[in-house]
Amino acid sequence: MPVTVTRICRYPVKGLSAEPLSRVRLSPGECVPGDRRFAIARATTQFDPQHLEWLPKVKFFMLMRDEKLAELQSRFDPGNGNLTIERNGRQVLSAKITDDAGRESANRFFAEFLGAPPDDAPNLLDAPGHTFADAQRRPNASTYKYLSIVNLASIRALEQVVQVSLDPIRFRANLYIDGAPAWSEFDWVDSTLAVGSVRLHVVSRITRCAATSVNPTTAVRDVDIPAVLRRAFEHGDMGVYAEVIGGG
Repeated sequence: MPVTVTRICRYPVKGLSAEPLSRVRLSPGECVPGDRRFAIARATTQFDPQHLEWLPKVKFFMLMRDEKLAELQSRFDPGNGNLTIERNGRQVLSAKITDDAGRESANRFFAEFLGAPPDDAPNLLDAPGHTFADAQRRPNASTYKYLSIVNLASIRALEQVVQVSLDPIRFRANLYIDGAPAWSEFDWVDSTLAVGSVRLHVVSRITRCAATSVNPTTAVRDVDIPAVLRRAFEHGDMGVYAEVIGGG
């Protein structure tokens, strides 16, 4: 069975919902354009847009600690910079988050929604050309900007253990693939993959955190994914990171 890409996603705001894409142009050394361009920083987070650097996820409001974010369905329009958020089918925010006034409006919404105290007020960061990704630069990589790839067969193997259906979106991948045996993606580390005309260098496995325990539909922590992975498969990983070495 050929290995195929079944879904392409990006996540414009770190911790918020996925944005499906029918196609995407990838460039060497870059992630999916606009992926994790924005992040909801905690009040104590120091970020200098003139000196971009990786920051750990604990510096931000995100699903690992703030599962309530999964109640929100968001859409970002890169053409006009507008972020629209719905909750339970009702629009709760529309703001142009590429300018200061729009980000302040979003900050007020997130502060109220998350119940954040004044000393931990959310601060929406915008860094065009940067990605607020979870992964640090790997020793065998030339950049910190990765695509995350998840094998649907591996998710199905996990489902057999937990005996419930798992929405693949809880793993927040950029590329979902099918047709490869479960867990065979781990053998691709340090190999080159061809995806159409694109060439990817697989740099590492993805170790999973508590964010994957949050059901993206209900915003409830319903399955302890990291614990199940370790108990059933003797590892805590799902998917791989890859860097683009040939665009297309």
